[in-house]
Amino acid sequence: MLKSIRRHDIDWLRVITIGLLLIYHVTIVFQPWGVFIGFIQSDTSLENLWIPMSMINIWRIPLLFFVSGMGVCFAIKKRNWIQLILERSKRILLPFIFGVVCIVPIHVFIWQQYYKQDFVYNLQEGHLWFLKNIFIYVILLSPLFFYLRKNENGTIYRWLKKLFKNPFGLLLIILSFVLEATLVNPESYEMYALTLHGFILGMLAFLFGFIFIYSGETFWPMILKWRWLFIVLALILFLVRYFIFELKAPNYYLAVESCFWIFSMFGFAYRYLNHSSYILSYLSQGAYPIYIIHMIFIYVGSILILPLHIQVILKFILLVVFTFAGSFLLYDLVLRRISFLRPLFGLKGRIK
Repeated sequence: MLKSIRRHDIDWLRVITIGLLLIYHVTIVFQPWGVFIGFIQSDTSLENLWIPMSMINIWRIPLLFFVSGMGVCFAIKKRNWIQLILERSKRILLPFIFGVVCIVPIHVFIWQQYYKQDFVYNLQEGHLWFLKNIFIYVILLSPLFFYLRKNENGTIYRWLKKLFKNPFGLLLIILSFVLEATLVNPESYEMYALTLHGFILGMLAFLFGFIFIYSGETFWPMILKWRWLFIVLALILFLVRYFIFELKAPNYYLAVESCFWIFSMFGFAYRYLNHSSYILSYLSQGAYPIYIIHMIFIYVGSILILPLHIQVILKFILLVVFTFAGSFLLYDLVLRRISFLRPLFGLKGRIK
């Protein structure tokens, strides 16, 4: 069940999804509603950028939760319950608390200064809500996970192996997300942060991510075989959403489309990205620290770049470059090299 083989494709998916997250957040700066969700907003919008963002928005966060659940499945093969909680407390809870106290207030302060508001320090989760949710899922689902590990050749394992021998087994996954979208009925399917919808959807993805690794003997060959079907279905659903629904499809529809995107991502990553490299090792270690700090560079970059008298598309490109460059430089030159800072940003051990 739980083999000790490193899954580089899953590491790549985490890295790619966090990279897309940075671009997504920069795109919000150039939307006419950015200021209403706490971003510094460009006077000139690039609303067409929201078309590709709408395509990835329904699967980027769920995919991260899937990947996080997969990570826990690998982790428990060499940890007991106490060791898992302690390890996740160091890697997730500590950076979350530090970020809420010290990181999020920085870009909140920048926003307040830019819009000439009085500085008010208060504890906000901001974009770090994702880390809090993961830690809660670990606490809530650990009893089930360790039960499954203890009974790795039991009835549930055999049933899951049989279920995922063919793509029809994925209908159970799709139905779960459709039920969540229908019963919770969020005002916006893409609004995951600090919502009941985001919490339940994230927990489902986290659970199924664990199950995909747990039942991997049949799941991964199946997902590889049918990857082209999944991505074709995802593209068709997106085109219908764009041309028929004008990107405002019902929540149950978005849940189905999201699942097919995610299934296809797993299939293609398993086929083409399951190999090691120095670049992956570097990026994989830096993914969460960069996720934690990137908002600061978006806000600083917005102050520096938005007032420039250049075309708005150039501002967007410059802000993307500034955000990536600033985040990587701070991570590489400071965060990963100073021992006492490493655990505050989810890094373990010492730099090699």
